[in-house]
Amino acid sequence: MLVNADFHVHSCFSSASSKDMLIKNMAPKSKLKGLQLLGTGDAFHPGWLNIIEESTTYSGDGIYTADGTDFVLTCEVEGKHRIHHLIIIPNIEIARELSEKLVSKNKNSDGRPRTGYLGAELLEMVREYDCLIGPAHAFTPWTGMYKSYDSIFDCYEKKPDFVELGLSADTFMADRIKELKDFPFLTNSDAHSPWPHRLGREFNALELKDISFSSIKNSIKHNKIQANYGLVPNLGKYHMTACTRCFKIIDPEVAKENKMKCDCGGRIKKGVDFRISEIADYDEPKHPDFRPKYVHLMPLAELIATLLDKGVTTKTVQNRWQKLIDAFGSEIDVLINVSLDEIKKIDSDVANIIESFRNNSINVVPGGGGQYGKILFDNKVKENKTKKLVTLDNF
Repeated sequence: MLVNADFHVHSCFSSASSKDMLIKNMAPKSKLKGLQLLGTGDAFHPGWLNIIEESTTYSGDGIYTADGTDFVLTCEVEGKHRIHHLIIIPNIEIARELSEKLVSKNKNSDGRPRTGYLGAELLEMVREYDCLIGPAHAFTPWTGMYKSYDSIFDCYEKKPDFVELGLSADTFMADRIKELKDFPFLTNSDAHSPWPHRLGREFNALELKDISFSSIKNSIKHNKIQANYGLVPNLGKYHMTACTRCFKIIDPEVAKENKMKCDCGGRIKKGVDFRISEIADYDEPKHPDFRPKYVHLMPLAELIATLLDKGVTTKTVQNRWQKLIDAFGSEIDVLINVSLDEIKKIDSDVANIIESFRNNSINVVPGGGGQYGKILFDNKVKENKTKKLVTLDNF
């Protein structure tokens, strides 16, 4: 069976997460998105584990079900050097035992626990309990593994189970790095709210014998991921090298010459695009034979919001989004599978936008420094021309 899965989300207990990140909200929104399997996130937080138990029915072999959506226990842990690690956990009992074992001052107050463990130490600890582990958003400048290490083996010593690419990278970027040729790639949303433009904005299509922890583990370890779906990397918050205060995109070499200080006084963060170029072995990607297709996505609500020039969470935008979901079942189907002629019967303007999306003819102002990229349509392309790389002449 082919299952759409998003393994990396956060609960209401994580800092900067919405109070609405509860099972009762996540489950129905996942169905509307087109996901069958969702990570719980924050599975080392005792209070969140209590809510999971109260809000779901245990379906066996590590799967907890609510409102037709299946959940598997997952957690993001911040280790030494502020590196984030994603862990997929067999069941609640193991999650509780690992939480007790983990040395962390904030594990009872924040869904994302901080610890002084090195990646290798964390790997050894969770592998004793049959967990899966890999670097979360591996290339991002604040908390990605590659911001501190030039090799994944310097971090973990042994081979972890997967690499999560993050919103600012894709397969075509990561497969320029030789050492990653044997790793399965995961694409997950890292959602902090259940809004449809956040949850499932990146997901994986996995071939599973059934929906169970054992089958998930088998699929990841034996390269049975059939497709990765992810944002156009330019839309990611850290794709380009940019200032974290004014968000100006800056030539990386200029940034280094200026000691990563912007002329506005802000700090410049190295972009994922440039970081990958620093450690890449190839100018072009070399995909291994098992590598699945990578399909670029743009959230449907964001496309509608840009069309209407309104906020993505406004009633007008959400009503247009809901009308399409009511007609065709899920956002994923609307974006990828439903014929344009059928969509035009419901909303011809949005059908034209989706056609542009599918034809890869939508312009994007790239993101960087912590600011998401911006989607532009033809009537707004001129705005893109004002966003130039800053060089020595205009720094």
